[in-house]
Amino acid sequence: MENKEIKLSIVAAVYNLEKYLPRCLDALVNQTLQEIEILCVDDGSTDSAPQIIDEYAKKYPNKVKAFHKTNGGEFTTRNYGLERATGEYVTFVDTDDYVEKTWAEKLYNVAKENDADMAVCGFERIDLNTNKIVSQNMTNFGRVVKTIDGKNDFTLFINPAPWNKIYKREKVQDLRFLPFRGFNDAMFLASCYTRMEKIAFEPEVLYHYYLRYDSQIHTVNKQDVENLKKYLLEVKKLYIQTNKYEEMKYILDTFAFLHLGTSVMYRVSYDKTVNIKDMLKETISYLDTNFENWRKSPFLKFGYSIKKGFKHIALWGVALLYKMKLPMIYINTYRFLVDKLKIDIKF
Repeated sequence: MENKEIKLSIVAAVYNLEKYLPRCLDALVNQTLQEIEILCVDDGSTDSAPQIIDEYAKKYPNKVKAFHKTNGGEFTTRNYGLERATGEYVTFVDTDDYVEKTWAEKLYNVAKENDADMAVCGFERIDLNTNKIVSQNMTNFGRVVKTIDGKNDFTLFINPAPWNKIYKREKVQDLRFLPFRGFNDAMFLASCYTRMEKIAFEPEVLYHYYLRYDSQIHTVNKQDVENLKKYLLEVKKLYIQTNKYEEMKYILDTFAFLHLGTSVMYRVSYDKTVNIKDMLKETISYLDTNFENWRKSPFLKFGYSIKKGFKHIALWGVALLYKMKLPMIYINTYRFLVDKLKIDIKF
């Protein structure tokens, strides 16, 4: 790497996917932001991916670094790269996706112009099989800057994935992605909020995320649920330790309900080994014991929701069903919408 200040470190988690890897890396090495480093971390791939990143490192020695490690899972790959990042900001990419050539520059500029701890851009979900755009996300905030506090619920509706965001490295260098499937992104983001003040938004779609339906994000089992409960408590402990909990308690407790009560319970309902009715009872008990403020959260009140629009009203309705001890109505309704009507609210 040349002796120049690195503005952005890009951690590329590599595991197989040799078919898509060159497309991703070509997009990264051709970024309009020049002061970048691309940390390609191979997680014990069994195809030609290790050779591909070595070739890029040889061809672009001032931008690309190739690392090889034994297989440990995506969270270990991201942590490995984060530990070695040197940029002012740091970000992550999945190597079956690709970015616009202005992705890094526009995120960096909006962060620097507003002295933001994080910048978020719009992205689109694309069906890998059909190459059709499924949805566009994070485009509705506008080009604005928002302050993280307990009075505004915007943090609840930022998609948790790390790849359409850049983070001020000094704020996150000692944080780690956690070792469990499907929800380490959300836990990482929630942890970030304990040490950040401002988030800048770039609404332009700059990241293209490909949906692979064999991905772990679509499958949840009982152990995943137990892991999520465990790490939610770890995140709460972090909020308490950083004196953020009192200010953010309604945000965090609503966050726990949002992820555990809506997303996870719906997804685990497809596991035929799980008694979903019993698990829902256990979930309500867990929330009431550890995140009791969800019941009186101002962000789950009807008056607040009606002002915010459809998604908030839907979330209020789900919370009401939980409070009435009728969460199976939510599960069955959501499954009907997704399975029969192909409609996904995506809280």
